[in-house]
Amino acid sequence: MRTLAGYTNIMSAKPGDTVEFKVSSHGPSATFSARLVRLITTEEHPRTAGLIERDVDAPFNGEYPARRQPIHTGSYGYVEHATAFSGLEDFTFQTWLWPTLLGARRQTIAGTWDESRSLGFALEIDETDRLTFLMGDGQGTVSTANLPTPLVERQWVFVAASYSAKDRTVVLHQSPRCDIGDLGSPQTRKFEIAAVQGKSGQKHFFIAAHKASASDGLLLAGGHYNGKIDSPKLHACALSVEEMASLGSGAAVERLNQCVSAAWDFSIDQGSDVFKDVSGNGLDGRLVNMPARAMKGYNWTGQFHDWRTAPHEYGAIHFHDDDLYDAGWATDFVFTIPSGLESGVYAARLDAQDASPAYVIFFVRPPKGQATSDVVYLASTATYMAYANQSLIARDPLDEMSMGSLLIFGEDDVFLDENPEYGKSLYDLHTDGSGVCYSSRLRPILTMSQNSKYWRFGGDGHLTGWLDALGIKADVITDEDLHSEGESILAPYRVVLTGCHPEYVSLAMWDALKTHLGRGGRLMYLGGNGFYWRIAFHPNLPGLIEVRRAEDGSRAWSAEAGEYFMSTTGEYGGMWRRQDRTPNQLVGIGFCANGFMSGSYYQWSSGSSDPRVDFVFKGVNKDSKFGDYGLSGNGAAGQELDRYDPGLGSPRHAVVIATSIGHTDNMVLAKEEFGAMHWMIGGTENKNVRSDIVFFETTGGGAVFSVGSISWPMSLPINDYDNDVSRVTRNVLERFRDPKAFPLPHSKLRTAPGCCNRLIQPA
Repeated sequence: MRTLAGYTNIMSAKPGDTVEFKVSSHGPSATFSARLVRLITTEEHPRTAGLIERDVDAPFNGEYPARRQPIHTGSYGYVEHATAFSGLEDFTFQTWLWPTLLGARRQTIAGTWDESRSLGFALEIDETDRLTFLMGDGQGTVSTANLPTPLVERQWVFVAASYSAKDRTVVLHQSPRCDIGDLGSPQTRKFEIAAVQGKSGQKHFFIAAHKASASDGLLLAGGHYNGKIDSPKLHACALSVEEMASLGSGAAVERLNQCVSAAWDFSIDQGSDVFKDVSGNGLDGRLVNMPARAMKGYNWTGQFHDWRTAPHEYGAIHFHDDDLYDAGWATDFVFTIPSGLESGVYAARLDAQDASPAYVIFFVRPPKGQATSDVVYLASTATYMAYANQSLIARDPLDEMSMGSLLIFGEDDVFLDENPEYGKSLYDLHTDGSGVCYSSRLRPILTMSQNSKYWRFGGDGHLTGWLDALGIKADVITDEDLHSEGESILAPYRVVLTGCHPEYVSLAMWDALKTHLGRGGRLMYLGGNGFYWRIAFHPNLPGLIEVRRAEDGSRAWSAEAGEYFMSTTGEYGGMWRRQDRTPNQLVGIGFCANGFMSGSYYQWSSGSSDPRVDFVFKGVNKDSKFGDYGLSGNGAAGQELDRYDPGLGSPRHAVVIATSIGHTDNMVLAKEEFGAMHWMIGGTENKNVRSDIVFFETTGGGAVFSVGSISWPMSLPINDYDNDVSRVTRNVLERFRDPKAFPLPHSKLRTAPGCCNRLIQPA
């Protein structure tokens, strides 16, 4: 049973870097032990050598006191000021709302309310979906007032509250934005309030939550609001019923211009965790747990879809009660990477009485600019982050149909189901049904552990195990390293190896790989569904990625219309295929089909007789099928497949060495592969449901070898690595390590009219 979890401040470290380990215990044991291990493989399987880990001496190896470290989910904004809010007497607050999860509980829109002291005021939505004003004096008197008509989910509404200290009255107003249909009439009502607002040093104004408590310097929030907020404003004056009604109709109330305390414009600095006050009073605020920015606002016309073109139409932030960026745990122990520690996949192994071991994974890279091998393994950490703590498998009723089998829940799945505060993956939905578009590594990632799913971290352990078993030394770097340092981090290496599923790729990563190939580098793409989704790394917040699932693709959710551009960088989101950077252009093949019930095998194609690929077949029997074995569905071609397609940019001079056959109808064509729906999308009927193994040369003497199947590495360990999948992979790696340049076959460089054939050339 899992009771321990942890994470690090950095996922990749070189000699001299200090890794901080943050651990929490959910079990009864008073202590836990930690020791450094190098992970050679990542799965216990009866058909393999099992989970191989090697102990490494480290100063932190030892016993530690166990403690439970909490995680506080939910996004919100707050403004801190010594006097701006404690001195408020008369005030008016106004904003636009787009609520997305009504009827569950109280949700705070904004205010100074301190739940622990029953002090301050708040504009809320109550349990019956009504707009509510709340005020407490901190001495036990709390007053509420609410409008009778419930708000409506996913419909814009203008709301306002105005309080007069002299009269002890509050005026509430709501005006639905009725473009189509009848969503209710504007309402304005005046209420008497028994409580007075206390003046006990309130320093915080909250948006999308209220202050729950503050202990040990940690500000905690509660009452999280789900939905969008646009154009909030606070004024130091009270309005009459007539003025409030006029405000709700869109008419200007001149008096408000004379008493503006804050006017927060969420359309400014979209990629930041700061929101700006444009009133001139300097009451800028801070966002917590990364709510979704670059969201279309109440005034979105649909004319512009890029928030940079019409920023005034993207003044909304979408808050969620389950957002999480940084778990914020205290550090239990640290480890400074010593010089001489071999590059590889490492973990702090955590053990406690009556608990399964837990592994806090990190990667050790060589010193900057000092390669220790001519081969480098590119760990797909962006993809690990995308799938981090995926709970879709436990909640999607169609998942069993997709898998073609009953679901098997491991102890990590159970732990995540019992502890949803550990955050979600880019495949999950928020509690309000909207898609999760940010993922962070600053939290425990339980799906990045030993025995995890094959299309995640678990599958890549069979590649690192293969390298170790064959005595092939390879350095290790991560996606984040590649994104940050570009092609310079690849320059010392002759061969780059990918894992089984390098699905999520940033522009900088793509450009670095393309440049490296154009300068004579060699790339072995040993997976499937690679280079599929475009992501952005946050330029200022470490360890955060963003995706917008735009337009097309095999996806768990779809971005809202008008919200296809990423907030962090302004880049257009979605599939690389939709942005004229198809995977085919980079690695010769692109995603075409998926199915998780069973795998299949390969047969050699006519291209296998091309002398250019003779090096592939040393010790290989070309007279028979191969790959009809493996840990994933008993076949090397499985889970997700890529195929050669010149129409999508696959180089015309590429050699298709082998093609998979024998797929069942559980292996189906990807949705972007056809226009109108039809029945012939299964593996028994559709010729495009296949994996193609390809090779091609690039300018500068480089080359690419691509296998087009997530399941390929899961076939490497069969028969103690003595099989044709292993032999082919080794043969290619040995030739790719040879400095002899790959000449371009000029006679084969034919381009069909209108084809997007592109040779990879130096940038």
